[in-house]
Amino acid sequence: MAQADKTSDQSYYYQLMRRAIDRIDADDGRELTLEEIARDMNLSPAHFQRVFSRWAGVSPKRFQQYLTLEHAKSLLAERHTTLDTAAEVGLSGSGRLHDLFLRWEAMSPGEYARAGEGLTIYWGWIDSPFGPSLVMGTDKGICGIGFAAETGARAAFEDLTSRWPRARFVEDADQLRPWALAAYGAHPGEAGKTPLLLIGAPFQIKVWEALMQVPTGHVTTYSDIARVIGHPKAVRAVGTAVGRNPISWLIPCHRALRKSGALGGYHWGLPVKRAILAWESADIDQSADTDPALDIA
Repeated sequence: MAQADKTSDQSYYYQLMRRAIDRIDADDGRELTLEEIARDMNLSPAHFQRVFSRWAGVSPKRFQQYLTLEHAKSLLAERHTTLDTAAEVGLSGSGRLHDLFLRWEAMSPGEYARAGEGLTIYWGWIDSPFGPSLVMGTDKGICGIGFAAETGARAAFEDLTSRWPRARFVEDADQLRPWALAAYGAHPGEAGKTPLLLIGAPFQIKVWEALMQVPTGHVTTYSDIARVIGHPKAVRAVGTAVGRNPISWLIPCHRALRKSGALGGYHWGLPVKRAILAWESADIDQSADTDPALDIA
């Protein structure tokens, strides 16, 4: 129960942060004071600072820096992962959430072509750090995660169920909850115990495999993905496959940027993509600040 309460709290904090993004955007990126943001959240500065820092791990002022569009460009300059060399330099082996992937398998092309026929997919709504999430899975693992903060619950449900129109859908959040809580970090150190079932066309699965090589706090580009999967001219097709990723967060399509540093699109809404990238940056920078190996006298 305590773990479920934690994710429910995170969802509440995300709603506050989402309103804060709207407030920041309204001022064209001008850095706002704690008092200005807290006033618009109808909270005292001290209360807002406390609940926000609990969600993000850093102060509202520092988090503002991660929300700017310039932050995406700085990520591309400083944490741009070259996918074909990431494994060699150890970036994908740090053991952080999402970095060690997972136990996963993909459907065969024939199974995919049957559009889920004969497949039972369980679904349920589970709170995440980024608002309500629709989680779907089979007996083998999670096959879908969608975020409803921007799209709405009905649109998110119709979106994911349309991927596998011949499947049988059964509501059962309890079956999916342990996997989802591990994925969202409510069970520390257990992200690697979240099994995935990739249901997609062969080209899509190649793109999703490449995305799973991008570590937390780093980004890549659509053109990099196209090159590493052996189709360097298929940048547009790669972008489409990234957008059709059914397992948001765990297959980190939010870490794919345009070559210019622009965010590009995000299937569940750009505010969610900005929030996830900022949240991951705050997490990795906070960990670096507290890493004993970096505490040099």
